[in-house]
Amino acid sequence: MQVILKQDVKGSGKKGELVKVSDGYARNFLLPKGLAVEANAQALGEMKAKQASAAHKAAVEQQAAEELASKIKGQTVKLSAKAGANGKLFGSVTSKEISEAIERAFGASIDKRKIVLDSDIKAFGSYTVQVKLHPGVTADVYVVVGEND
Repeated sequence: MQVILKQDVKGSGKKGELVKVSDGYARNFLLPKGLAVEANAQALGEMKAKQASAAHKAAVEQQAAEELASKIKGQTVKLSAKAGANGKLFGSVTSKEISEAIERAFGASIDKRKIVLDSDIKAFGSYTVQVKLHPGVTADVYVVVGEND
């Protein structure tokens, strides 16, 4: 019997998959517990519609990420921080501060977890920071850290 899984079932498959299982397993376990529905024409149509919707949503997100990447790629963001003698910062410049500076400069809201720092920024200078906007879509942004005015 073919069923469409409503939840992940160990040994059978993941949520949303069309799987072939034995009749007894489907009738006595999967269907009564609400883990699956029988794969009839209506259920298959709903599954295809959900897959098409998910594919469209992924394509829209990919397009938005590529547009944002082209907007911020190669741009420079200026940050200021307090420092002691010899240009060493009190603390460090965090990805949250970089994210906020990008939002102020370009109006693009970027989650701080998507900003990849090679190492901590603990001194004045210019740094290259990679922003991972979507799987396969990245942009390099230059961060210039200067002294507080």
